[in-house]
Amino acid sequence: MIFQKNLTRCVKTFGFLFCFSLFTFTALAVEPVVWGLNSRADILKGDSHGVSITDTGTILLAPKMAQVFDTTQAFVWSSVVDDKGNIFLGTGHDGRIYKVGADGKGSLFYDSAELDVTALAIGKDGFLYAGTSPDGKVYRIATDGKAETYFDSSDKYIWALAVMNDGSLAVGTGDNGKVYRVKNANAKAEDSVFYGTNETHVISMVVDREGNLIVGTDSNGLVLRINPNGKAFALFDAPLREVHSLAVANDGSIYALTLSDAAGGGVRPSGGTSSTSTEGGVTTTITVGTVDPSSSETSPAKSRNDVSAAKTVVYRILPDGGADVVWNAPSAVGFAVAAQDNRVLVGTSDKGRIYSITNDGRETLLLQSTEGQISTLTVKGRDVFATSSNQGKLFRFGTETNTEGSFESPVRDTKFSAVWGKVWWRGTGAITLQTRTGNTERPDQTWSDWSAAYTDANGTQINSPRARYVQWRAVLKAGETKLENVSLAYTPRNIAPEILSIQTFPIGVGLQSQAQQPQDPNIETSGLDPALFGSVGAIPPRKIYQRGALSFQWQAEDRNGDKLEYSIYYRGLNEKDFRLVKDKINNNFYTIDGDTLADGRYVFKIVVSDSPTNPLSQELKGERISEPVDIDNTPPLLKAFGEPLVNGDKVRIVIDAEDATGRINRADVSVDANEWTSVIPEDGIADSRKERYALDLNIAGNGERVVSLRVYDNNGNVASIRVVVKK
Repeated sequence: MIFQKNLTRCVKTFGFLFCFSLFTFTALAVEPVVWGLNSRADILKGDSHGVSITDTGTILLAPKMAQVFDTTQAFVWSSVVDDKGNIFLGTGHDGRIYKVGADGKGSLFYDSAELDVTALAIGKDGFLYAGTSPDGKVYRIATDGKAETYFDSSDKYIWALAVMNDGSLAVGTGDNGKVYRVKNANAKAEDSVFYGTNETHVISMVVDREGNLIVGTDSNGLVLRINPNGKAFALFDAPLREVHSLAVANDGSIYALTLSDAAGGGVRPSGGTSSTSTEGGVTTTITVGTVDPSSSETSPAKSRNDVSAAKTVVYRILPDGGADVVWNAPSAVGFAVAAQDNRVLVGTSDKGRIYSITNDGRETLLLQSTEGQISTLTVKGRDVFATSSNQGKLFRFGTETNTEGSFESPVRDTKFSAVWGKVWWRGTGAITLQTRTGNTERPDQTWSDWSAAYTDANGTQINSPRARYVQWRAVLKAGETKLENVSLAYTPRNIAPEILSIQTFPIGVGLQSQAQQPQDPNIETSGLDPALFGSVGAIPPRKIYQRGALSFQWQAEDRNGDKLEYSIYYRGLNEKDFRLVKDKINNNFYTIDGDTLADGRYVFKIVVSDSPTNPLSQELKGERISEPVDIDNTPPLLKAFGEPLVNGDKVRIVIDAEDATGRINRADVSVDANEWTSVIPEDGIADSRKERYALDLNIAGNGERVVSLRVYDNNGNVASIRVVVKK
């Protein structure tokens, strides 16, 4: 690695005054750029297929996730498992319920008249209870699929069902935020009100180990505990709007998944490209696309407890009444939680991912599904059943681990067509890598195919075609396999620098360098990229008065970020060839001593080169020509017109002023070396090459008196004349 250092200097060469100041360290641009995924947030921008990503960013083979059943419906809103291992799925927008047996075979179980089956529960009597929306009812469905209306609350939405210890059915509704307790068919709604929450919606419900009903609400984000007698106690008041899902852990603690307004502002899943409808004051947003690939979990720059920017927060409410933040996601929208062992599983809209989070907040991306979002999670023994939306499918995973999995990195934009170097990685076990490249932002059919497998972790030359974008894929196979780091080297194509603009200052304004803030000189010998230490801001030049000075300042750009140097040339306006004034200029300004140029009209050319950071064979240049500039070093010519006319104390003196190349700008008069006083020409304004000054002065006393007139042209040249008055 080579660095170049320059210090402040001022020199005068062939009559041109040049000042510059710089103190920087720059790595050669021909060195390769090494792209590595250096943070877990960067890794999560990629796509996982059968692999997990730990809290430290290590990639491992994931639990084996199998698709069990495809409902062919768009959404699965609810799910429940009975004692025999049958799984029931409530879907939308056709309002259907599917039954999937323990053998994985599924079929339509019941087709309701409503649009969505938003809640399911298995009663102690073995019947399936289904809550539907909107304008829904609760149905009781026998094992043969025959159904009857069990309860009609006349409320707009039925969001949650839970079976109490005495076998009664708790029904959570909206948009009146009520909890009903139904003990038998055809019970009247007014007689079944268990608790009125004063909230808009009762979104989620579970029964804890003591038989209390735990209720999550919208729009004030309350978690309520209602005992069997209907006495409510607020366990937690979340700073987010909605308590979307609840789960009870083995130790009695409660996991509460809460959503903010930024998550979609409604009681149904949101995120990605969506369609939104407003009905009865409830905004229902349905995902029909994918989440921004840059989304990731908790920002590492903030505390987990800072939920001000969160879309989803999972709280753990302890039996002693305390509440801890377990998971904080500013980008991902969570839909479901399930407690298993000493962790909580969270299903999200973040590429249909399932996260596993310990009670102390250590997060693992456990699985990534093939669908847009995970809408429900149900635990049955060691198995976990997950349902998805977009499309509505059922998945199952347990303790068995995949024998093979892969991870696709996010796409790297090199900004320009790049020459590829080597790819290398750190890990253990059977790992191979592949690359592909293209010139569109997203991989499509115009990209190259995946390369042959790279097997040498110490480095293999990339054989994908040159292009602007690159992506790598790692394949992990069975065994104690883990991937910890991948690095890929490339050199971007060199792009010519540009002079964006040239500013010409008025004659007489000189530019002088100011002392620059130095960068740590030890960086030069450290072997590290100076960019890691940040740039040192350049202090602009100081403006000073310098007679005849002609100063230029310009703006330049190099899209590669190369170090630049400049040359300045000049020629007469009607001449053909440019002549060099100064080369190897390291600053973006230059001051010329105008006295060294003959009077006339000139243009100046600034040439920029990236040669300081590129070899001679690869350096590129750009240039720009200034607007024409007038050089006038000749002062005006002054001549007295006739003799002074004296009449008592009144004296009249007439002087003609003429400038060869410029125009007369102003004039001052002084009598006997006293103060200068401004005067104007006869025509009232100094704006021509020729002006006549008729000086009518009041001079008292007798004897010889001296009158001086000085005249300036527009380029700052000054001439003076002395007239003796005899009285």
